[in-house]
This record gives sequence, structure tokens and C-alpha cells, in this order.
Amino acid sequence: MPHDHGHHGHSHAHAGAERNVALAVVVNLVLTVAQVAGGILSGSVALIADALHNFSDAVSLIVAFAARRIARRPADATMTFGYGRAEVVAALVNYTALILISLWLAYEAVLRILDPQPVAGGIVIVLAGVALVIDLITAALTWRLAQDSVNIRAAFLHNLADAGSSVAVIVGGALILMFDWRLADPIITLGISAYILWHVAQDLGPVIRILMLGAPPGMERDDLRQAIAAEEGVEGVHHLHLWQIDERRNSVEAHLVLAEGHAAPEVVARVKAMLRRDFRLAHSTFEVETRASGCAG
Repeated sequence: MPHDHGHHGHSHAHAGAERNVALAVVVNLVLTVAQVAGGILSGSVALIADALHNFSDAVSLIVAFAARRIARRPADATMTFGYGRAEVVAALVNYTALILISLWLAYEAVLRILDPQPVAGGIVIVLAGVALVIDLITAALTWRLAQDSVNIRAAFLHNLADAGSSVAVIVGGALILMFDWRLADPIITLGISAYILWHVAQDLGPVIRILMLGAPPGMERDDLRQAIAAEEGVEGVHHLHLWQIDERRNSVEAHLVLAEGHAAPEVVARVKAMLRRDFRLAHSTFEVETRASGCAG
């Protein structure tokens, strides 16, 4: 009974967190419309840039939310490992979108530096201030799910980067309002672009690592090989492959050469128990061989 109650509470917590994501999508879409209108009225490319970033926030949250639902589907005859990597793919899509948006912002900023345009600083400050508040609220709404999902974390970083860009836009609007320094707008936009790219660079690597079947961070194949070879009854280990199924599940497969006089079931059971205990590897597959039988590969 206590187990059921805990599971029930866990489900309710996640349902509430997902409702927060849906609310964050609606808020960001409304903000995008307001910022685009304000950017056109004020002539601020930085404000429009911030609006597009907010729109990308909404899209990234939609993608993240859909991927999270797909990832919960059970394994079937087509997807025998399940659909857990849907969240990793969604994270890659979101990071790629961020890179493209950043490059476009940099391009627009360079054009404005070459040909500065008049900007209404007051409108910029007000709308960027509203955007900052909404960005922080959105980040708070998605924070809980971001703790255990690379997919939601990508969307969460969208919002943190957007909060930083809103601060930059406010500073730019103030400089325009006080000193009529028109170059502040495109220079701030370049800063926003660089800031977004810096965030992406920090988090894109682990996503690509999973999709490329890379070994889990902090787990070395040679360490694993030595630990397996040290188990009683194991004479050799080869064809060892270690990879991440998704961000929460790791897998290993290898060929085990049995020592003379040892039975395969007992040796494999000992190796599997050691992997669960020392490496937290619950998913392992072994091809058992002897020197007499030769390698199946």
C-alpha cells in the first residue's frame, strides 16, 4: 500500500508539472505577439529578436511536451527499446533551432550596425521588462521537470537565455532613451546571439553523445573490461560495447570467455550482479564462449 500511494503522488506531481508547461506555452505565445507589435512600432530589431526567441521558447516547450508524452509509450515490436529517445531527439531539435535563431539575429544585427535605424527606447524598455517577468515565471514553471529530463532542460535553458536577453534589451533601450545611441540596439542583439550560442555549446554535447551511442559520462570501457575480467570464471572479455539507451538507462554487451570448469549461468549471474552493484548497469547482454569453441563473432 505505501508503494502505491507514493506512485500515485509521483504521478500527480508530474501531471501538475506538465500543466505548468502547457501554461508556459500559452504565456510565451501571447508575449511573442506583443513583442513583435512593439518591435515594429518602436523600430527595435533587438525587441523583435527577443520576440522570436520567446516564440522559439513556446515551440520548444510544445516539442518537449509532445516528446515527453511519446517517451512514456511502452516498447513494442518496432521500438524494442521503447520510445525514451524521443526526448533526446526533441532536445536536439530545440538546440538546433536555437543555433539557427542565433545566427539569424547576428546577421540582422550586423545589417543594423552598417545602417543604424531610429529606435523608440521607451516601448523597448516596457515590453522587454514584461518579457523578463514572463521569462522568469516560465523558467519557474518548467524547473521541476528540467531536473530529470534533457528534453525539458533544453526548453528550460531557452527561457533562461531569454531572460538574459530581455535584461540586455532593457539596457539597450535605456541607452537609446538617455543618449540616443542607436548602435546599442544591434550591439545588444549580437550579445544575445553569442549568449544563446554559449548556452547551446554547454548542453549539446551530451545529447549528441547519446544519439551517437556514446559511453555514459564518467564510465570508461577499460574499467568495465577489467572489472568483468576480474570475476571468478571469466578468462577473457572482448567485443565489449557500452552505450546509453537514453539519459536514464545504460547498456553493455560483450563476449565472455569462460575458464575451464566453470558453468556459464553462474558466471554470467555473478558478472551481472557486479555490474548492477558497482556500475549501476541493469541492462547487460553476454555471448558466452570457451577457448575450445572460439569466438562467435
